[in-house]
Amino acid sequence: QVQLVESGGGLVQAGDSLRLSCAASGRSFTNYDLGWFRQAPGKEREFVAAIRHTYSTYTADSVKGRFTISLDNVKNTVYLQLNSLKPEDTAVYYCAARLGTATSPSSSAAYDYWGQGTQVTVSS
Repeated sequence: QVQLVESGGGLVQAGDSLRLSCAASGRSFTNYDLGWFRQAPGKEREFVAAIRHTYSTYTADSVKGRFTISLDNVKNTVYLQLNSLKPEDTAVYYCAARLGTATSPSSSAAYDYWGQGTQVTVSS
């Protein structure tokens, strides 16, 4: 069982930056694919970024160039750096994990473990 705990959300202004963290308890992230998703009110959960067990990374077009995913294997923590934030980035951000596979990392249905979410609110 993998327990994920997110932190780092908050209320910021447009153009600001945040760094979200997702720590694993009880297990190392070795051999896991890790993803970040977000869900805004009234909208479906959408893919943001992922880092696979091979360390290759994927980023949604909507945030490419502004958001960066990274992994610290020593701390068993995956990060999402959010730069140049926009009001449309407002959402609950979730991290997710699954044992590494060859399938696409952008589908939320493919993940087995989820954190509780952290709120990011960007004011204009």
